[in-house]
Amino acid sequence: MDRNTIIAVVLITAIMIVWMMMMPSPPPPEPVEEVTEQPMEEVTQPPNESQVEQVVPDLATSPVPATVPAAQTAREITVETDLYTARLSDLGATLKSFELKEYFKYDQVSRVQLVDSTSPGAISVGFQSPGARNIDTRTILFTQRDSTDTINATQSPAIVVFEAAIGSGRLRLAYTFTPGDYEVGLEVAHFNAAGFQTAEGYELVWNGAIPFSEDVDYRKEEVNKVGAYARSGNDVEGINLQRDQVVDRTLRGNVSWVGVKNKYFGAVVLADDPAREAELLGERLGEVDDPEVTVDFRASLFVGPPDEAPDTYRIYLGPLEYRKISRYDGVYGMVDYGWDAFEWMTRPLAIAVFIPVFGFLSSIIESYGLVIIVFCLLIKVVLLPLTLSSYKSMAKMRELQPKMQEIKEKYPDNPQKQQEATIKMYRESGTNPLGACLPMLLQYPIIIALWQFLQQSIEIRQQGFLWAPDLSAPDVILNLPFAIPFYGDFVAGFTILMGLSMIVQMRMQATPASGPQAKIFMYMMPAMIFVIFNRLPSGLSLYYFCFNVFSAVQQQFINKSMKKKAASEKTAVKKSSKIKPVRGVVKGSRKKARK
Repeated sequence: MDRNTIIAVVLITAIMIVWMMMMPSPPPPEPVEEVTEQPMEEVTQPPNESQVEQVVPDLATSPVPATVPAAQTAREITVETDLYTARLSDLGATLKSFELKEYFKYDQVSRVQLVDSTSPGAISVGFQSPGARNIDTRTILFTQRDSTDTINATQSPAIVVFEAAIGSGRLRLAYTFTPGDYEVGLEVAHFNAAGFQTAEGYELVWNGAIPFSEDVDYRKEEVNKVGAYARSGNDVEGINLQRDQVVDRTLRGNVSWVGVKNKYFGAVVLADDPAREAELLGERLGEVDDPEVTVDFRASLFVGPPDEAPDTYRIYLGPLEYRKISRYDGVYGMVDYGWDAFEWMTRPLAIAVFIPVFGFLSSIIESYGLVIIVFCLLIKVVLLPLTLSSYKSMAKMRELQPKMQEIKEKYPDNPQKQQEATIKMYRESGTNPLGACLPMLLQYPIIIALWQFLQQSIEIRQQGFLWAPDLSAPDVILNLPFAIPFYGDFVAGFTILMGLSMIVQMRMQATPASGPQAKIFMYMMPAMIFVIFNRLPSGLSLYYFCFNVFSAVQQQFINKSMKKKAASEKTAVKKSSKIKPVRGVVKGSRKKARK
């Protein structure tokens, strides 16, 4: 490997490392329009659910909302489907719990929960009473129409209807639960709305963050992925809590949905008729790398004055898997594909290539570890033309090493003469010095996109392979009694294999003329990768380990083919040199003809 190639690879590697360091903390999006809101903790909180006093005044003259009767307690309704268990409360007509049956937390025992248990309810309707008081429906006791505590929706859809008399009007919320679907329908109907709210209208709010579901030891990675988002027009905008502790953002005009998410799961409220405005409010308590860090969100759709017909919404509560959420315009935009400078290529590659191929392979291969290996092999086959071009260019450069050394010795103190002589040598030999680097550079978009895809792919979550119990988490084979800065307090197995395979591959690429710089780079690069990858998902390390192994085998095969070709050409030259001159044969034949 010559000096120019080493410098090019070092620069490329430095760019990737800087990008990877910057990726976890992208700058927060510029606010579209900032507004001043009352702090989250000042929002009206519901009364104690056990027993509170009943007050049902006329809100046209008094702002006090209806609350729970003294002799009555708030009641919860459980809805069972084949995919989840939902619990609703008639205090607020809101979701209190939403557990997914097919997904588990990091302990693989507790089910994933999508509703914040510290919140008085996930769904609320907010409006202002004629007496100028802000009302949160989570303070209002509703009546369930059927008075049923348990509802079975595993075979057919079920509707849960809540109603409340407020002032001289009435408010109704109706939820529809459908088997085999993570979508929950919601209908909000106002009757005589002027009797309990102003003409400004109302807002539909999702309260709380999606609870953490991954291992507490890797909480920083999950905190970096949480956020609240909204779609205004065709643009998906969002807020994150990676740097700021409190973020408030307002989007106005043609808002189709708002949603919150963690790394793998999300809750999205979609309006069938676009809303006027969306507000995203986020708050973080603690630093991102604190295992006890907590986050909170409030995502609201401002609808405006209600019509006589009910307003209809759809609420998606489930995994952020492309095949499940692609039917909702723009919702997959909530999935993080890294820094904006690379997202223009990582997201389209993931959607057009990785997701379909992974889906097809997983339909015929049961193990996701084997899916990753086969996928890696397919990538190597697709990139084979670029790889052949790169290896041929590298072989030509190795052949020119002696001539390059002669040029350096001939012009030891004249860099300009060295450069001119080198360019002339390249021109005469028909060699492009960038021929070895350019094919490598063309592979980087695929590598970067796959890097992002495997880090957030829910498909490999809790899928084990060999000694790794979860391909979306590090495969710990040894716990250390101390923590190493930038590395951690454990050793990951596939990361070791990846580093060793990289050393083997680089030794195969080295030449006898390689200087001490190349030898240092041969071990420095794997060491840096070893540190960087130790805390990343084991599925990613498995992919790069296989990529290095396949590259080494491929390189060995190409080198042997090129040696055979060179040997055959050399033999052909020797045979041609042994053939007698044709001139003598012709002369002899002419003499015989004259006789």
